[in-house]
Amino acid sequence: MIEYMLTRTNRKTTAIYVRDGFVEVRAPYKANVSDIDRFVLSKEKWIKDKLAERNQQIERKEKFTLAYGDMLLYHGKLHPIRGKPGDMAGFNVLSFYMPPDLPPEEIMYYCKRTYRLLAERDLAERAYELMDEMNVYPAAIKISNAKRVWGSCSSKKSINFSWRLVMADEDVIDYVIVHELAHIIEPNHSKRFWAVVESYIPDYKERRARLKELERKLSTEDWG
Repeated sequence: MIEYMLTRTNRKTTAIYVRDGFVEVRAPYKANVSDIDRFVLSKEKWIKDKLAERNQQIERKEKFTLAYGDMLLYHGKLHPIRGKPGDMAGFNVLSFYMPPDLPPEEIMYYCKRTYRLLAERDLAERAYELMDEMNVYPAAIKISNAKRVWGSCSSKKSINFSWRLVMADEDVIDYVIVHELAHIIEPNHSKRFWAVVESYIPDYKERRARLKELERKLSTEDWG
């Protein structure tokens, strides 16, 4: 029998969630334990496949490193990491450049620093353009190191974006920015909220799907 954590809720049906190598079963208060066990057993193959997939992600993440010549995403396009004589590091449209002969951990450091600087410039510039278009103005725009969310809107109407967002396609970036700005109008994910998003991004579902693809890619990469 697969080990799982049982959570009782007011829900009407039983559901299984596999996250971070753990199995959680959410079931109604009145559900019989033996019925829950049988349900879990019926989903055994699916659960084991999900656990194996997660283990593979962890292994790839643990082995993740960066080297000269590796390709990095910026606005949805791939650019190489290049060594450049001197002590400067940055992005010059063609490549991520930095001093030559650096060890992997320093290459990672310079890549992350460059990404963050690009995010602080690009995401803010695009946000200001979309703010004017939507006539919505947040209290502040900040760049964070968030790993599990692309953006967020606080109760004080401050907008935060993960620096990782600059890896995405430009139209996907627009979707995330509009999504967070829409939260200033509608703080939850109600039908009215999605109507606001759709009024500016009619194909938001397709863009959101591509964002999920990037999430899956990054789930196997350790950016700290």
